[in-house]
Amino acid sequence: MEIEVIAYKRELQGTGASRRLRHAGKVPGIVYGGTAAPMQIELDHNALYHALRKEAFHASVLTLTVDGSQQSVLLRDTQWHPYKQQVLHVDFQRVDKNQKIHVKVPLHFLNADVAPGVKTGGGKAHHILNEIDVTCLPGKLPEFIEVDMGKLEVGHAIHANELVLPDGVELVAHVKSENPAVASVNAPKGVAAEDAPAEPAAPPAA
Repeated sequence: MEIEVIAYKRELQGTGASRRLRHAGKVPGIVYGGTAAPMQIELDHNALYHALRKEAFHASVLTLTVDGSQQSVLLRDTQWHPYKQQVLHVDFQRVDKNQKIHVKVPLHFLNADVAPGVKTGGGKAHHILNEIDVTCLPGKLPEFIEVDMGKLEVGHAIHANELVLPDGVELVAHVKSENPAVASVNAPKGVAAEDAPAEPAAPPAA
């Protein structure tokens, strides 16, 4: 899915200029990386705000159009007002289709309701991580990674190295070595820890 972001080159910089932009319904931003120099940009606040509410916007290679010129970017940082629903600043990083990128990808949890530990064991599904760090070429970046909880028993967990990753996508090195649990089925309330099956130790890193 291609997501286009419309922006315009920003000539005026500084705190005062950024404040005037925000009062005019705009958001100051920057695009950096690659061989080109960093560029100050401005975007429409409402369009950006609604885009930021979509999960795919945070884990997709975006097409940034600046004054008619297009480039591929990733959203790297967003600054928000401390108590208003207002975006204060946004950062994009240019990407090269031939160079791998490091991105956090959302996890989508499936079949928790039919897991034996939930359906017959009375346990509760627990999502330990909501996203995970992967590396891949920009064209291989998935919008999300599925976590199938359908076989989990009470006290058991799915670890990072057990995830089924799309072709060309790998966990980053530190995630591979740490191999954290991403989802589990916890014992029912009132069941003592010693009465519930013990969670197995993390399997060795691949």
